[in-house]
This record gives sequence, C-alpha cells and structure tokens, in this order.
Amino acid sequence: MWSLLQTNLLLFILLYFYFSSAVASSLFPSSCQLQRQFHLNGMHKSGDVILGGLFQVHFFSSVADLSFTSQPQQPTCHGFYELGFRQAQTMAFAIDEINRNSNLLPNVTLGYTLYDNCVTLGIGFRAALSLVSGQEENIILDNRCTGNLPVIGIVGDSSSTHSIAISNVLGLYRVPMVSGLLNLVIDTLYYFDFIANIKPLNNRANMIKIIKEYRLWIFIHNVYFSQVSYFATCSCLTDRQKYPSFFRTIPSDAFQVRAMIQILKHFGWTWAGLLVSDDDYGLHAARSLQSDLSLSGEGCLAYFEILPWDKDMDELRRIVNVMKMSSARVVIVFAHHSRIVNLMEEVVRQNLTGLQWMASEAWTEATVLQTPQLMPYLGGTLGIAIRRGEIPGLREFLLQIRPDLHHNNSYGNSMVNQFWEFTFKCRFAPAPTGWVEGRGTLCTGEEDLDHVDSEFLDISNLRPEYNVYKAVYALAYSLDDMLRCKPGRGPFRGHSCATLQTLEPWQLIYYLEMVNFTTPFGDQVSFDENGDVVPIYDVMNWLWLPDGHIKIQTVGEVKRSAFKGEELILDEDKIFWNFESKKPPRSVCSESCPPGTHMVRKKEEPKCCFDCIPCSEGKTTNKSNSLECTSCPEDFWSNPQRDHCVPKKTEFLSYHEPLGICLTATSLLGTFICVIVLGIFFYHRRTPIIRANNSELSFQLLLSLKLCFLCSLLFIGRPRLWTCQLRHAAFGISFVLCVSCILVKTMVVLAVFKASKPGGGTSLKWFGAMQQRGTVLFLTSIQAAICTTWLVSSSPTPHKNTQYHNDKIIYECAVGSTVGFAVLLGYIGMLAFLSFLIAFLVRNLPDSFNEAKLITFSMLIFCAVWVAFVPVYISSPGNYADAVEVFAILASSFGLLVTLFGPKCYIILLRPELNTKKAIMARRNGTQIFYIQ
Repeated sequence: MWSLLQTNLLLFILLYFYFSSAVASSLFPSSCQLQRQFHLNGMHKSGDVILGGLFQVHFFSSVADLSFTSQPQQPTCHGFYELGFRQAQTMAFAIDEINRNSNLLPNVTLGYTLYDNCVTLGIGFRAALSLVSGQEENIILDNRCTGNLPVIGIVGDSSSTHSIAISNVLGLYRVPMVSGLLNLVIDTLYYFDFIANIKPLNNRANMIKIIKEYRLWIFIHNVYFSQVSYFATCSCLTDRQKYPSFFRTIPSDAFQVRAMIQILKHFGWTWAGLLVSDDDYGLHAARSLQSDLSLSGEGCLAYFEILPWDKDMDELRRIVNVMKMSSARVVIVFAHHSRIVNLMEEVVRQNLTGLQWMASEAWTEATVLQTPQLMPYLGGTLGIAIRRGEIPGLREFLLQIRPDLHHNNSYGNSMVNQFWEFTFKCRFAPAPTGWVEGRGTLCTGEEDLDHVDSEFLDISNLRPEYNVYKAVYALAYSLDDMLRCKPGRGPFRGHSCATLQTLEPWQLIYYLEMVNFTTPFGDQVSFDENGDVVPIYDVMNWLWLPDGHIKIQTVGEVKRSAFKGEELILDEDKIFWNFESKKPPRSVCSESCPPGTHMVRKKEEPKCCFDCIPCSEGKTTNKSNSLECTSCPEDFWSNPQRDHCVPKKTEFLSYHEPLGICLTATSLLGTFICVIVLGIFFYHRRTPIIRANNSELSFQLLLSLKLCFLCSLLFIGRPRLWTCQLRHAAFGISFVLCVSCILVKTMVVLAVFKASKPGGGTSLKWFGAMQQRGTVLFLTSIQAAICTTWLVSSSPTPHKNTQYHNDKIIYECAVGSTVGFAVLLGYIGMLAFLSFLIAFLVRNLPDSFNEAKLITFSMLIFCAVWVAFVPVYISSPGNYADAVEVFAILASSFGLLVTLFGPKCYIILLRPELNTKKAIMARRNGTQIFYIQ
C-alpha cells in the first residue's frame, strides 16, 4: 500500500539524484552537470511560455534491476493507450487554438512539454521533476546555476497518488522549509554512504554550507508551481494547507461518493460490496464512502476489499469468493481499469454473474473492459462519468498528426512515433531485430489516419479530454489576466505586476484562483477556495445490444445545486438491466420492516442487518424501517396491525348493557314496591296493625327505602361530576335515614315494654313523637355533615381508569377521599349494628306481634350484605365495582323492605282477621301491647 509516508520517502529518495548533482558541482565548480537524464516518452513544442503536461499513454512499465551491482537501466513502458495519447493531443490542440486566438495572450506564444507517466509513480515523478527543473545543462554564473524557468504550470497528473507526490514538490517551498529539507537530504546522503570518503564533505557543517551554495534550482527560486489536474479526484487534494497550488477540472471523490450514495438511495440498495485499488484514489474514496454511509444511514458495506497491484491470483480468488458468498448484489468499484482487468479474469473463471456493478469515473468508459467476453458480467453497469463536452476542430487536428522521422530515437518526441507504430502495426527504421524477417512492415510516415477505424478519432464522447481542454484554458486565461495587469495596480508587493521576464510560478496562482470563463460548449469554469470546479457528473449505463455490440449511454446526471444540494436526475426507462427480470435487483441485508414493526439490529452485524419485531401492545409505528415504536396517547391503543392508534373502548356501567338493564329494572321494581306498600299503608293507616307499629316511622322508613332504591340509579350511566358527587352522598344519607328510623323504631319498642312494667310509665314520656323525629333528624344530620365535609375537602370526580385493561378505559368515579368514604360507611354500619344489638335484646319480649324479631332479622341481613360488600368491592375491577355497590344497595334495601313490611302486608291483605284491635291487644305472658300513635 502506498501510504503518504511511503510516497514522501520516495519523493526524497528521488530528490537525492538532484541534490547529488549539486554536491558533485562542488567538486567540479566549472559547470553544472546533470548526473543522469531521464529517458521519458514525450512531446515538445517551443514557445515564449511553456506549459507542462503529464498523461497516461502506456498501461504498464517494466521495473529495472535495483540490485545496484550495475548501473540501473531506464524503465520502459508498454501497452500503448491511445485514449491517453488523445488526451495529450487535446492539450496540444488547445495550445495551438490559443496561439491562433488574437484576443487571448496576444503577442505571446505558448509551448508545451508533455510526458508519459506509464501509470507508474516513479516515472510520473521523474517527469514532474524534469518539467520543473529541465533536462538541459545550465551555465554557472557566480557559483550559481541559472537558467530560464522550464514551465510555469502543469496539466496533470491523471492519478491521485501521482498528484499527491508531485504536489508535495510543486507546492510552496519557502526559505524556512529549505532548512528542514536539508536535514533529511543530509541524512539520506549519509545513509547511502555516498560521500563517506570525500574530505571536503566529511562533516555536517561543510555539507550544509556546500548544499546551501549549490542547492537545487527549484529551491533557490522558492517555486510555487501551478498544477491543474484533469483526472485526479482524491478528496484529500482539497487540503489547501498541504496542496496550496493544486487545482483540478474534475470534481473530487467527495462529490462522486455522494453521487454514488444518491444512486444507492434511489434504487433502495442498502447492502453493497466495495472494491478499491491500493492507492490514494481508492483508499480515500473508501474512507469517504464509509463515513458518508455511516452519517447518512442510507446503507452498509457487506464487504470491503483492496485489489492487489500485481496479478496475485490467490488474493483475487479470495476476493471473488467473498463476492460470491455475500448476499450483496451491488458491487461498487473505485479503481483504475488496469486493476480491474485482472479481477475480471477471475470473475469470468468462476462465472460470477447476477451482480450489479457500479463504476467510478476511473473505469466507467474503459474500452478495455467493453468486450463481448465480459458483457455477461459487466452488462448493465451503472457508472459515474466525467461531464461530456464538445471540442470543435479537434478531429481535424488529430488527422494532421505526423511522426518525426528525423528524431525517432529521441525520447523528447517519441510519443507520436509510438502512436504511429501502434496504430499501423509497423516499426520505424532501424526496426528491432527480427522484425523485417518476421514479415513486419516499416513505417513510412505517409500512412493515412483517415482510413483507420480507431477509437482515437472518435470525438463523440470527450470526457477526460474536455477536462484537459478546460485545464489548459484556465492556465491561459490566468496568464492573460496577469499580463493585462496595469503597473501600480497590481496585487503584489508595492502594487507591482508580474511580467514574462520576472514571472515566478507562484504569481500565476493568484490569477488562477480567480479565473472565470465559459467554454465554447457553454460550461462555466471557475475554482472554489479548495481549487475544485463546480461539480457535475453524468450517470452512464453499459448497454448490451442484441447484435453483441456495446454502447455506453448517458441515463442521467448528478449535480450540486445551491438550493437542493446533490441532485440526481435519472431516465430509468433508458437503463439496461442485465437480469432476466429486466428490473433493478434487490440488494438488502434485511428486507424493510413494514409499518407495525421496528428494527432490532442483529448482534455483531452491520446496522443494515436486522430483524423486524412487531410493536408491543400500546405502541405503533406507521413508517417502514422504524427504529422504535411510539407509545399511543393515554386515551388510545394500538390496533391489531400496530400501525396506528385507535381510541380506547370506554366502559362503564351503562343502561344499555344487560347488567345495567337488570340493575335498573331491579331498582325501579324496588321503588315501585315501596310505592305500593306506601299506598297500602296509607290506605290502611287507621287499622290496628299500622297504628300499633308507629305509623309515622313506618312512613318515613318507606320513603327512605324508596330513596335507597332510587339512589342506585346514580351508579348507572356515564359518570359525570354531579353524579359522582351525588351518588355517595345520596346513598349515605338515604341509608342513614332508613337505619335511623329502624333504630328509633327499635328504641320505641323497648320503651313501650319498659312503660308496661311497674314504675316504667315515664319512659314513653321522654321518648314521644317529637323526640323520635328529633333523633332521626339528628342522626341523619351527622351523615349529612360527613358528606358535606367529604365533598368540600376531596370531592369524587369522574376518572378514566387504565390500570385494569390496557386496551380499555374504565370510566368510573374516583372516591376522592378514601377516609371520607370509609367514615360514611362506618357511620351506617355503626347505626345498623346498634339497631341490631337493641333489637336482638328485645327479641324475646312477650307479644303476639313483636316487631323486634323482624328488626333483628332485617339488621342481620343488612349487616351481612355490607360486610360482604367491602372485600368484594375492593377486589372488583372497573365498572364491576359500581355493579357490586348497586347490588349491595338493592340487596340490603330489599332485605329491609321484605323483612319489615312483608309480614304486615301479609296480615293486611291476606289475614285481615288478625288486623283487629282484639287480636292486637291480646295478652301473651302477661304483657300488654299498647297502641302507639
């Protein structure tokens, strides 16, 4: 893996050769000598101002023997890449077009020096150093190496890794930084033992002195070279602290990654694999993709694999096996096409089909992968591509290319000749050994390009070339703006302006940062504070036609909008899907959780892998893929599907349900019986049996019983504030009135018997009619006071009880004060017990009709009912508590009504012969019952 540290280490090792030339000059001060020239494939055109360019014209390079037992050979490149050569020719065309434009850079002729990087960092770095320092022998003046600046700016490199390494050299090297570099260079020199036995350099102080006198030309001039890349997309290059002179006409990977995520989101692909190249381009893209996916929550990576640099079949086999075993049907690849070729060989060998490939801009339009053998696997690929543009006149310029027959062996102009040999399958003289004997043809230079069926001349889909075109014009416009500067109004020290004679490369950057122009295709070009252009990408689709041909078609675009952010526009009808269904595949670790369920992440698996768990009762969610369920409001409950809340069913003792109807009917029946009995008693009020049992108290008792029956109706129906407040008060006062009448009636019976005994005649005097009424009123007033205090201090109120049932609301009356309710019941119970006790004591008094026995029995029933009521009431849930209380009221009321008035009605209606004065005044055991008026 090429880490940044390793890149910097290579940078300084290569710088060693340049420093060594300076050191050597200390021994031979008569001239500046290059220790060695780099043999680079290139193109050159002279001019007043030279622009440099770095392009990928070959796919591969051979590595020289580095055993250092002999002088290392120059690296060689092979595998000609005609589209890379077309990009280099696009730069030549742009410069030629600018030179012919009288409005842009008048009286200035631009030249160029273009080199091939062979997709190799070492060669690309050699080319960059050659551009900024030149390969000519300079003349010593005043013990200093001087000379014209070779280039003022560089278009390239295409690789992010190369751009990072080159930017570290082309960036700003101010004087304080030179000292730090010297220390590292000196340590490097010591490490190679290059000067161990040279006496003038045998100490650190002498070395520093000599290197300071003969340091590299680029350090003497504090170079700050402009670099405008057309294909380097690594987001790391936006760091202006590290790469202050780097610009690019292609969007960074940060935007490309977000564009990829937009496509994943659009098709619902939340589960994808990621393959990246082992370089800064791939690793930074992977880091950015993982970070953005984590922040957006739009998906997860099923696997993340790094493609090997070399053809490591064991590693490639392992990666393809991972892809085969994964459930992810989408594969995202950030790598150059040269790395994918080896991978696809293994994919074909294992026949791994059924995958949806997503290509980064580095290989979206790679023709080397667009073969009939790979289409069963790569057909339908969706990719991000550089913005397509049109360059009028480019094809005519390409047709005018001619080889240089006089400098065929010159590395400075070898690129055209290599293209010619590749295109026409010939060799320039002198041909390699055995070429002619093997019936190979010699190139004449007169071959006609117009009759060649080559992708080189197809300019219908210019993408990297369009970026090269914009990069050249950006440098030209910035140079034009600089030359139009008026003295005294310039941006530099003392408001000065730069000129061609005094131009420093860093001065051009000021104008490059502010450049703004429009291309003939209508695109506006400008750079933001990070050196990036306004991002826009085309979305491409690999169409596999029925006749076997392959077409890369545009199906949409992704662009950044000031108002909408990243905006994806797709024409889905045009997309070719390489599946039997002809529809987008499903690529998810777990299917979406429907409404009514929530996601529970699987242990030790990515967040996209989850189980769908139904919401618990009382909780719902109406969205898919909810992380949690939401509790329903207090008055609502979840429906069976758990996707929305429904109002809870409200229950209370209703008049419309069977239990409520039965209790209501019973209450009305009791009231009706009381009225009947009251009518019978009133009609027979003058008969002896009515007069003998205190008719006034009997009438009061009947009225109170009628109130007891009626008060039970307050416990039936929807609870309201007034019914809640009135039900217990009415119940308490009615029953106290009833029991008070019984208590007084019992006391009267006792007083009568005492009055019939010798010396007891005064007992009735002190317990006459007024005292009886007063006693009933007094006892009832106490209960009224208890009820009033209860209502004032803590009044019963309607209450929605959700404790008994989660899905129901029991609408009931909260007693408010449990103490108040207990005192009310306790007071009734005390009177009832007192009545029972007195009646029990006088039950055996002699009488043909002793009412004390009936009172005793009635109070026994009354107390039994209410003693049983308390535990049953407490344990009864919801509206059943009200039913229990109503039942207790009705049962005790019927008990009193039947036991106290049943025998009398029986005698009045069925045994009238017993309802005579003679029968009533009959003696029994010597005791006489007197009429009680």
